[in-house]
Amino acid sequence: MKLAIKIDIDTYRGTREGVPALAKLLKKRGIPATFLFSLGPDNTGKALRRIFRRGFLKKCLRSNVAGNYGIKTLLYGTLLPAPKIAKLCAAQMKAVAADGFECGIHCWDHFRWQDFLFTMRDSQVETLFSNARAEFEKIFGREALCCGAPGWQISPTALALEDAANLLYASDTRGKFPFLPEMGGRIFKTIQIPSTLPTLDEVLGTVKIGQVADMHFAEMAKTEYSVITAHAELEGMAYLKWFDEFLEAAQKRGVEFYSLEDRARELDAKRNTLPVCKIEMSPFAGRSGLLAVQQA
Repeated sequence: MKLAIKIDIDTYRGTREGVPALAKLLKKRGIPATFLFSLGPDNTGKALRRIFRRGFLKKCLRSNVAGNYGIKTLLYGTLLPAPKIAKLCAAQMKAVAADGFECGIHCWDHFRWQDFLFTMRDSQVETLFSNARAEFEKIFGREALCCGAPGWQISPTALALEDAANLLYASDTRGKFPFLPEMGGRIFKTIQIPSTLPTLDEVLGTVKIGQVADMHFAEMAKTEYSVITAHAELEGMAYLKWFDEFLEAAQKRGVEFYSLEDRARELDAKRNTLPVCKIEMSPFAGRSGLLAVQQA
């Protein structure tokens, strides 16, 4: 069994506190991971408008959003000003790269992308993506090679922007295996490496925390390569101990941890053999709203 770890960082607090904790843990265990950063304003408080979306309140209560994210974070962009994440946390981001971890783009404004991607004009989507690319280059001194969309929200416009940026790969989808994406009647060139395992917040409250690792291992046994998405706000904070225990159990089972960048380069060298799969916005277990899901 082979496992790659993708870490989505959604908030200012997650960047400031969760990222260093995860980097320290992964470095201690000698495990590679890809850190995807939110680079602009933390408008998490505005996301509470989703309370009217079917299933959102239930998910918040089940996964203890208030306790895990913190009340202050849930007020950013509303009663409290939205912190500029990259401006305040550049040191934490640079430290991750200095420790040898792959770094990429999650977004500029997590709330705007996740909630309004399909209602924004193409020019607005391009501005969000361009802002993130420019800020990433400013911090890391190079262009980003990868990205992963907030909330697994992706559109033909966004896929075209990824192609134009000449990314090595993207991880915007949920699915089973790497592929070339088709959406809106177009085929795009940027390789998609989907998340294959459920995220912690999708299963919290539905299964006991002590059963989550075994659930992952059972799923991983079905395929050679798996990808798990962790969150700095969960596995990097309240569930750091659980994540450490999961990684320890995986190493004891002989799980081989692989780099998404290395895997993407292997895939790119034989891209003519990659399948073309449609992406559809579909309901997904443990999530409210629709997610970008690979159609096999």
